[in-house]
Amino acid sequence: MKKIALFLVLMTTLLSCSVDEPDTYTEHFLPVETYTIPSDMRLNQSYTITLTYQKPTACYDFNDIYFGKEGLTRTIAVFAYTKDGQECSDALPPVSSVSFVFNPITTGTYNFKFFKGTDKDVDDTDDDGNVDELINVFEEVPVVVTE
Repeated sequence: MKKIALFLVLMTTLLSCSVDEPDTYTEHFLPVETYTIPSDMRLNQSYTITLTYQKPTACYDFNDIYFGKEGLTRTIAVFAYTKDGQECSDALPPVSSVSFVFNPITTGTYNFKFFKGTDKDVDDTDDDGNVDELINVFEEVPVVVTE
């Protein structure tokens, strides 16, 4: 009888427990509002580049700086995330800033492309005149690196 009672208590305990789903997050690229970058650089010296950005709501959390490299082109954006299902107010939080250190290892003209947001591609419309595609907008800044 004790074994049956213990079995029933154990089964009730196991069945009444729920396994919580893990939190899920959505990733976002946020536009760079402003940046500070020198107009020229010297080889193998370190330069701090500062970015400012605006979070759309307080639910956005900074994750990292996206830093894409292709040849001498550097694509830069702010990488953030939001927790799915989180309720937020529409109030804008204060402007945020973040910095990173850049150390050029090759002479030449580096082309920094700062992500400025998305825009509608007016050339890509359907038969009803609706815009079908958003395009990424970048501001390009050439920086000459000398020895």
